[in-house]
Amino acid sequence: MKYLIASDIHGSSYYCRKILEQFKKEQADRLILLGDILYHGPRNDLPKEYAPKLVTEMLNSIKDKLFCVRGNCEAEVDQMVLDFPVLADYAVLCEENTIIFITHGHLYNLTELPNISAKDILLHGHTHVPALEITERCIYMNPGSASLPKEDSLQSYMTLEHGKFQWKALESGVVYKEYCIHS
Repeated sequence: MKYLIASDIHGSSYYCRKILEQFKKEQADRLILLGDILYHGPRNDLPKEYAPKLVTEMLNSIKDKLFCVRGNCEAEVDQMVLDFPVLADYAVLCEENTIIFITHGHLYNLTELPNISAKDILLHGHTHVPALEITERCIYMNPGSASLPKEDSLQSYMTLEHGKFQWKALESGVVYKEYCIHS
């Protein structure tokens, strides 16, 4: 199974459309969204083509392909308009005998680590900065932000297929980092 992983759309119809274009181009089976889907929040500027209702329509059209976790900008009212679950704090995926703990990053992160082992993966968004960090406690990954990147990073996403993670520029799909679970 091939997954496309993205985070922090923050209501940008422009970047949501780009994610969906890459999802189709990548021929991914599922789209994992790491939260902060519809709203920009009080600390962020408005992203390009801010249109939460349009983002809702675009994502509802592929509801059977989505796995999502709740970001710090999600609220119960969002679930009223979205046709797929968005209020779970985390999800767990097993790939190549490795646990991938999927969350947004505001509740579980490197400071507040969930109950995982050093060989397991903590996958979250929230910081808007792409990351791959192998620590004594876990392997930390972050796809960066689809709409509001920080620290001079690009809009980006990740793919996961056959135990191989790739970080890619959202506009071009060009790979700029990779990690294999069994490397």
